[in-house]
Amino acid sequence: MAFLARSLQRLLVVGVGVISIWLIVFVVFRITENRLPWILALAATYGIGAYVILPRTARISLKILQHKHIPRYTITGDGLPGDPVNLVLIGTRQQLHAAFTAAKWETSDRLSLTSSWRMAQSFVTNSPYPTAPFSTLYLFGRGQDFGFQKAIDNSPRKRHHIRFWALSMEQVERKLGTADLWLTSDRPPDDARVLWVGAGTKDTGFSLTKLTFQFTHATDSDTNLERDYIISELTKANAVTDVNSYKAQQHLPVERVNHYITDGEITVANLAAAT
Repeated sequence: MAFLARSLQRLLVVGVGVISIWLIVFVVFRITENRLPWILALAATYGIGAYVILPRTARISLKILQHKHIPRYTITGDGLPGDPVNLVLIGTRQQLHAAFTAAKWETSDRLSLTSSWRMAQSFVTNSPYPTAPFSTLYLFGRGQDFGFQKAIDNSPRKRHHIRFWALSMEQVERKLGTADLWLTSDRPPDDARVLWVGAGTKDTGFSLTKLTFQFTHATDSDTNLERDYIISELTKANAVTDVNSYKAQQHLPVERVNHYITDGEITVANLAAAT
């Protein structure tokens, strides 16, 4: 029965994909081709396909395949899977910022028209922008609370970076193991000792997304390696203590936090007391 249900799900996904390609090739392109020069029609078709049709196709497909499943990744603004979560730090907001300051990492600028334009300029000219903004990813019903980064060779195209979302101990205790944990969750008070749930990845250049062919940073696929690098940076700065890694399905020794966010290992550490 389970095999039949899974087969039907995959058949539906294939059907959705075929319909989306048909729309792009035989509807969108034909309409634009009749109204615009060929090169502009191709550009318009790409824009509509990559930023309108394919994101919606991917969202529908994910809903079919992950029906009643709890997400294990951050979510993009289009509702697609983002970076996997691979790190948890325990402490206050002040301790979090002090830790990355000690490790000589920069706090990212808030995403805005000004910072986006500056990022685009630095990306094209390959000029340094050590506090470049991050795109917004979502977890617990909200965008990241903070982001930290370390440029590689002073290039805006290559960097180590991590986003963090605060999760209160109370939220974990009450909602662990339920889908509610992944839905709307208010940010805890700044002075509270919380779990800083992090998604760390390494930008390596420029690429297109696999599902929708949108322009984006290329990232190193080995997020475990990036997680280990971040922890090593914090350890060298004496910013974390009690570092441990846990396999899937193991319980973490902090208010019974389960490994619910990645298929690999997750590293958990206490933030050192701010001085």
